[in-house]
Amino acid sequence: MTGAKRKKKSMLWRKRHTPQCEDIKEWCRRRLPILEWAPQYNVKENLLPDTVSGIMLAVQQVTQGLAFAMLSSVHPVFGLYGSLFPAIIYAIFGMGHHVATGTFALTSLISANAVERLVPQSSQNLTTQSNASVLGLSDFELQRISVATAVSFLGGIIQVTMFLLQLGSATFLLTEPVISAMTTGAATHVVTSQVKYLLGMKIPYISGPLGFFYIYAYVFENIKSVRLEALLLSLLSIVVLVLVKELNEQFKRKIKVVLPVDLVLVIAASFACYCTNMESTYGLEVLGHIPRGIPPPRAPPVNMLSAVITEAFGVALVGYAASLALAQGSAKKFKYSVDDNQEFLAHGLSNVISSFFFCIPSAAAMGRTAALYSTGAKTQVACLISCVVVLVVIYAIGPLLYWLPMCVLASIIVVGLKGMLIQFRDLKKYWNVDKIDWGIWISTYVFTICFAANVGLLFGVICTIAIVIGRFPRTKTISVKNMKEMEFKVNTEVEEEMPPRLKIISINNPLVFLNSKKFRTDVMNIIQKQYANNLAVDDTSKCEQNTLLNSLSNGNCNEETLQPFPTEKCSLILDCSGLTFFDSSAVSVLVEVYMDCQTRSVDISLANCTASLTKAMEYYGNLDSEKPIFFESVSAAIRSSYLNKNLNKVNDHSEV
Repeated sequence: MTGAKRKKKSMLWRKRHTPQCEDIKEWCRRRLPILEWAPQYNVKENLLPDTVSGIMLAVQQVTQGLAFAMLSSVHPVFGLYGSLFPAIIYAIFGMGHHVATGTFALTSLISANAVERLVPQSSQNLTTQSNASVLGLSDFELQRISVATAVSFLGGIIQVTMFLLQLGSATFLLTEPVISAMTTGAATHVVTSQVKYLLGMKIPYISGPLGFFYIYAYVFENIKSVRLEALLLSLLSIVVLVLVKELNEQFKRKIKVVLPVDLVLVIAASFACYCTNMESTYGLEVLGHIPRGIPPPRAPPVNMLSAVITEAFGVALVGYAASLALAQGSAKKFKYSVDDNQEFLAHGLSNVISSFFFCIPSAAAMGRTAALYSTGAKTQVACLISCVVVLVVIYAIGPLLYWLPMCVLASIIVVGLKGMLIQFRDLKKYWNVDKIDWGIWISTYVFTICFAANVGLLFGVICTIAIVIGRFPRTKTISVKNMKEMEFKVNTEVEEEMPPRLKIISINNPLVFLNSKKFRTDVMNIIQKQYANNLAVDDTSKCEQNTLLNSLSNGNCNEETLQPFPTEKCSLILDCSGLTFFDSSAVSVLVEVYMDCQTRSVDISLANCTASLTKAMEYYGNLDSEKPIFFESVSAAIRSSYLNKNLNKVNDHSEV
C-alpha cells in the first residue's frame, strides 16, 4: 500500500470514528431533556398555569417533606432539603412533564430501617450537642442523616449502574398488578407509621417481619394511653381535608384556583397551638425548631455503604418502579414518550447529587403528580417554581412552623395517600379480567404488609415470572394458514394450481426452551393427521385402479389384489416470519422436525427465515439435502414444491 493510499484510508477512518458536532448535540439532547423542551417553552400560554401549579405543589412538597423526614427517622428540616434538590435535578435529566420528584413515603420507610438499626433512639442520650455542628443540630441528628444520605447515595449509584447496563427494558416485569399492590401495601405501612401521631401515643420503633401487626397489637394493648385531644384534632383535620379536596375536585372546572387547604390547615393549626399553648397544656407533640438556611455540601460517609446495601437496593428498585409508573401514566395521558433508561439516570442522579446536600432518598409521589394534573401544569417549570417557594420556606418561613402539631401533619399525610389506598378498587377489575392477576395482587399486597415494600415488589416480580413460565409452554405456537388466500395469491403469481397435499404452518411465537417441545408436538400432530388422510386417499385410489384392472374382484378391494402404486408425497411449509427470536433448544427442535419429516417422506421447506436461523440450522444439523430447504417467501416454497411434484411425476412415468 502506498503512502498516499494509506494516508487517505487513515483520514477516512478518522472521519468515520471521530465524533461530529451534530452527534455530540444529539447525545446532549437525549441525555439532557431540558435542552429539548426549554428552548421551545411558550411563556404566554404556559407560565401562568405552571406558576399556579408550582405554588400548589410547593405546599405539598413542604408538608410531605417534613412528614416523610420524620418517617425516615431524621430531623424534619432534612425533608425540606429533600423537596428541593431532587426536583431541580430531575427537571434537568427527567422526561416526565408531570412527575414531581422529592421525598417519598416508601423510600423513607426503607431508609428508616437503616437509620434505626445503625443509630437507634437509645443512643441519643450518649451524644452531646456540638457547637461546630451543622445548623445547630445535635450529633445524634447528624449521625442519623448521615445514614440516610448513605442510603440515598448508594441507591442512586445502583440506579445509575442500571442505566449504564441498559436495564430499563427489564421493566416489563413490573406489571400493573404488581405496582398497584406494592404501592397500596406500602401506603398501608405509611398510615400505620402515622398512627402514633394521630393518637398522640408514644410507640417504640417496630420493624422487621410482621412489624405491621405488632404495631397494632401494641396500640390495642396500650389503648388507655391515647390522648383524646390529639385524636379529636386528627379526626377534625382529616374531615376538613377530605371535604375540601372533594369540593375542589367537584368544582375544579368552575373555579380557576383551588383552595390550598393543606396550607390553610397548617397555618390555622400552628396559630391555634401557639395561642393555646397546646404543647404544655394538652401534651401535644409539635414539629419543633426548624433551622434556617442550607448547610454547605458534605460527602456521604463511605464507611457506611456496606452496612446499608440492603436498604439501598430497596430504595433503588421501589423508588424507580413507583416513579416510572407515574412517568409512563403521564406520558400516556399527554401524548409524549418516556425513555425507561433515561429515567434510571434521572432518578439515580437525583439521589446521588442530593445526598451531598443532606437529602433523604427521593422518588416521585402519586399525590404530587395528581396535584399537577388537577392544577393544569404544562411543563417541568411548575416543579422549578415549587423549588423557589420551598427555598423561601427554608430561609424565611421554616422557623414559624415550630408550633405545627404532629397529629395535623400526620392527617395531611394520611389524606395525601388516598390515591394509593383507593387502588383496592382494582381488585374488581382484575377479578373480572384475569383471576391470576387478581391472585398476584392479593399475594403481593400480603407480602408487602407482612414484610416490606421491597420484599413485596420482589415477590410480585417472581410470581409474574413463574406465571409466564407456566403459561408460555401452553400457548398456541403454530397455526395453519388459510389455503384459499394462499391459493389465490400463488395462482395470480405462477398461474398454476397449488399442490393438493400441501400444508402451510405459520409460527406465531418466539421459540425458546419453554415452548419448543410443544411446538414439535403440534407440528408432528398435524403431519400425522395429514399422513393418515393421505393413506386413506391412496388406499381408495389403489382400490379403484385395481377394480378397473381386475374385473374378477367385483369391485372389492382386498389386500391380495392390491398392487404397488406410486403415491404422491406430502409437502409442508413452515412460515418463520413470526419467529422473532429463538435459542439453541428451538434450533434443535426444528432440525428434529426436519429429520422426522424426512423419515416420513414428507417434503419440508422453511420460508421467511432470518440469516441467523438459517446459519444456526445448517451448523447444528448438517443438513445435506439435494433439494433447497430455505426460501425467501412462502410463494417461492410453493413454486419449488410444485416443480418437485411435476418432476416426481415425470420420473414415475419414466420408471413405468
